[in-house]
Amino acid sequence: MSLTCFDVTYADGVAYLRLNRPEQKNTLIPSFWAELRTLVTDIDREARARVIVLSSTGRHFCAGLDLGVFDGGMFRTSGGGDEPGRKRAVLYQGIRSLQETFTALERARVPVIAAIQGGCVGAGLGMVAACDLRYATRDAFFLVQETNIGITAEVGQLQRLPKVMPEGIAREMAYRGMRLPAARAEAVGFVNAVFDDHDALLAGVSDIAREIAAKSPLAVWGAKHSINHARDHAVDDGLDLVALWQAGMYHPDDCLESLQAQRERRAPVFEDLRPTP
Repeated sequence: MSLTCFDVTYADGVAYLRLNRPEQKNTLIPSFWAELRTLVTDIDREARARVIVLSSTGRHFCAGLDLGVFDGGMFRTSGGGDEPGRKRAVLYQGIRSLQETFTALERARVPVIAAIQGGCVGAGLGMVAACDLRYATRDAFFLVQETNIGITAEVGQLQRLPKVMPEGIAREMAYRGMRLPAARAEAVGFVNAVFDDHDALLAGVSDIAREIAAKSPLAVWGAKHSINHARDHAVDDGLDLVALWQAGMYHPDDCLESLQAQRERRAPVFEDLRPTP
């Protein structure tokens, strides 16, 4: 597909998706939503990579939603009258479509890692909140900007932030519209680690992504699936899920290869996941 918002490369089992509109602070224009959803869905469905890395260019990771998403007619339909219920229903469906783009990051079988520099604002925060792991530069900050401009955040910030940081911090960010600096984000567990600068961030995240890609992709998928399920279910429900997973998905080949590779002091070799039928 022809891309407006991303550069895409593949190496060592890792798909690198890089936002490439630094002059516009990587705001999320209408084409972004279809591009990200299509890229992630295609990588997952075709088993093109074992890890996805989301990174960016320029001073800021993402300045949030481009208002052209609403003002430019993205959610307008041709024909029809002015009946308000039907017109608002189109907006409802449009917002749900935006939400589905970030939910695709959670649904992917492979881990998604966000590498964040500078500002991560508004919908950009919603995007990284849906990722599995987050790493940042020391100058990074996170902001629920919508509150500051009289809007309720709508693409997952308010739903996912309380799951990946203390609820009180998430509420303070949402109510006050305050910046959460990288050091504080790391202290509360939202960010996994902080790097000195953008180059060090990208190098460090690439190392982590390659490390994960070297593991059994079936085992990593099982871990992601179980953790995502545990977030929204009782402990016993999660235990039942992982028991069913092991009963259905576990076979000894990957485990035997891991043990053999350790004995032979070499890197293990695992089969890729199969494309989704």
